This record gives sequence, structure tokens and C-alpha cells, in this order.
Amino acid sequence: METLMGGHHHGQILIDPSRRRRANLILWILLAPIGIAALLGSILLWPTGTEIQPLNDPYGTGPGVSMATGTVTETRTEACPSSMGLEEVGGKELSCEISYITPATGGAVFALEVPPETVKSRPLKPGDHIKYLDLSGVSSDSSTPYVFVDFVRTIPLSILAIGYVIVVCLVARWRGIRALLGLVGGLVFIILFMLPALMEGKSPLLVGLVGSTVIMFAALYFAHGFSARTSTALLGTLFGLGVTAGIAVWASDAAALTGATSDTSITLNTVAPNLSLSGLLLCGLLIAGLGVLNDVTITQSSAIWELAEIAPNSTAHQLFTSGMRIGRDHIASTVYTIAFAYAGAALPILILSSLYDQPLVDSLSTGEMAEEIIRILVGSIGLVLAIPVTTAIAVAVVKATGTSVESEEPRSRGRRAMRV
Repeated sequence: METLMGGHHHGQILIDPSRRRRANLILWILLAPIGIAALLGSILLWPTGTEIQPLNDPYGTGPGVSMATGTVTETRTEACPSSMGLEEVGGKELSCEISYITPATGGAVFALEVPPETVKSRPLKPGDHIKYLDLSGVSSDSSTPYVFVDFVRTIPLSILAIGYVIVVCLVARWRGIRALLGLVGGLVFIILFMLPALMEGKSPLLVGLVGSTVIMFAALYFAHGFSARTSTALLGTLFGLGVTAGIAVWASDAAALTGATSDTSITLNTVAPNLSLSGLLLCGLLIAGLGVLNDVTITQSSAIWELAEIAPNSTAHQLFTSGMRIGRDHIASTVYTIAFAYAGAALPILILSSLYDQPLVDSLSTGEMAEEIIRILVGSIGLVLAIPVTTAIAVAVVKATGTSVESEEPRSRGRRAMRV
């Protein structure tokens, strides 16, 4: 009966109120100064509200030119409107894909010439919603008064987002809902604090560290609750974040990364002169590592608690050894997960680099490729080192605080009953 109630046999070894209080106090002594420093840092670094000159319409619409949407009713091969009249001057009319569009605001159906690169990759089909430039107000003599811009993707993106929320909530239940709310809160904090602070010229390293720390404190405790288990994962995450920041600072300087490797970077350098592109790259390295770090540390911390719940008489060495067996599998899977994720995102760059007539080493050491490689390596090093540290902290804490009170799922009590 004692065992069924989580009494003497289980509790004497793992549950000691005085030891629990001391362990929780130690955790808060370690975490509280970091949390307070991050909060003060966010206050000191908070954007002053300096107005940034907004950019013009990215499609360069001017007087008489408007952006509109419409629906494709039919697509067929016909003479290109842009080549009409060439036969009269000794040329040749060309054939191309012509889509007939019904404007979203109503009006007559019109013909739209589809760019060949779009036809090759994703031809327009009946029912597709598209965006186009309406040039009819500029000149009525133009043979192509409408220009295809892009597809309207609002509906499929909304369906995927809703599906994602539903799946997370059904599987993870209340904890999944809290995680989603924490994600939204983190994104809002990035938009309201980090982005304006970076544009005003605040230190990217400080903005990245302060912002990431605040997000992790809020997200972990909100999603997983206030417990020694969560505090342990947070300590491991902060350790990994610190390692990532230190290596990122060195690597960015040693590899002479400028951050000016894309059209977006060049545009930012023009419209936000106070923004450091190399610092922006550094801050991006920290934010990119947050999600994966959080994943491995919370999983590793939970694994130790579950192991202790199953075998409450295990020694600290046994728990650490078992936990690291799980951690090594996690390392192996996560490392190539990160590499493949970045490789997939950089696939066009990889293909283009492979086509150049130059050694592979030269292609990989170009600015854009070097940024991706360093992002992978820096994030992976921080992730790998965070696992044994989190495991060691979790073992120390679980032996001091116990597991029964920490167990948040009813299934824990069910397992103890079954062991009777």
C-alpha cells in the first residue's frame, strides 16, 4: 500500500522536502540573475522609436499602375501578344502560354502572357489565384497591358497553418496550446524588440543574447510549467546559447563574414545604414539555434526524470550513463537533421556552385556558402555540448528533488500502481 501511494520505498530515496527546497533554491540562484539581467537588458536596449524610412512598393508601381488579383479561367497556347506585329517588320510571331484572367474586382476577362520560367516550373491552371500589374491606365497602346507577378497563396498557407495548429493541439493537448501561444509571443517579441533595435544600430550580439534569453525564459516556463525539470532544461539551453554565441563571434571574425552576400542584404545596407550586416548574421546564428537547443535540452531533461521514475533506486552514475545513451542518439539524429535542413534550403546555391568550373573547396568558401556552413557548424557544436551538460544538471537535480511531485501526467501514478 505504501508503494502504491508513492510512500516510503519510493519517497525515502528521492523525495526529501528539505533537499527539494535546497535544490530548487540553487536552480533559482543560478537562473534568477540571468533572467533579471536579460529583462534589464531588454529595457536598456528597447528601441527608441526612431522612424525608419519605409521602402516603396517592391514591384515599383507608379502613377496609373496598380497591383490587382484575379482568377485563371483558361490557359492555352497562342501567339504571344508581345510578339504581335513582328511579321510586318520581317520578324516572326512567337507562340506562348496565354491565360485568361477574371479580375477579382469584376470586369471583362483579359489575356495574360505567362512568363516561360513560370510555365516550365508551374503552369497556370484554371482556378489559380494570381497577382498581376495593371498597366492599362498608363498606355492604351500597349499590347501587353497586364504583367504576371506571382500566385496568391493565402488559402493553402492558411489551410496548412490551421492543420498544424489542430494536429499540435490534438496530440499535445493543453501543452501544445501553450507551446503555440509561446511561439506567437516569441515572434511578437522579435518583431517589437529585436528587429527595431537592430535597425537602430544596437549591438547585434547583445540584442541576440538578450532577446534569445527572454524568449527562452518565457517560452519554456509557459509551455512546460514552473518545475525543476523545466529549470534544468533552461540552464542547459542557456549554456548552449552561450557556447553558440562565443563560437559564432570567433567564426564570424575568423572567416571574415560580411553578411553582404545577397540582394536583400545590399538593400538593407542602403535603407538602414545603422544596421551592421555582419552583426545581423551573428544575431541570426543565435536565433537559428534556439529551437533546436530547446528541443534537445527539454527532451534530455524529461528523459532523466522518466528514467528515475522507472528506476528510482538508480545511482547518479547509472542515470547519467542511461541518459547519455539517449543523448548520443539524439545528437546523431539532430546533427544530420540540421545539416540536411540547411542543405535543403540552400539547394539552388549548391546546384549553381556545382556547375562552376572551379574546385569544390573554392565554391564552398564563397561568402554565401561559408555563411551556411558556419551556421550549421556553430549551431551543431552548441547543441552537442548542451546535451551532456543538461544531462548532468538533470541527474543532480532529480536526485535532489525526486520525481513524484514533478510528474505532471497521470500515467506516472498508473505506472507506480502497476509496479505493486
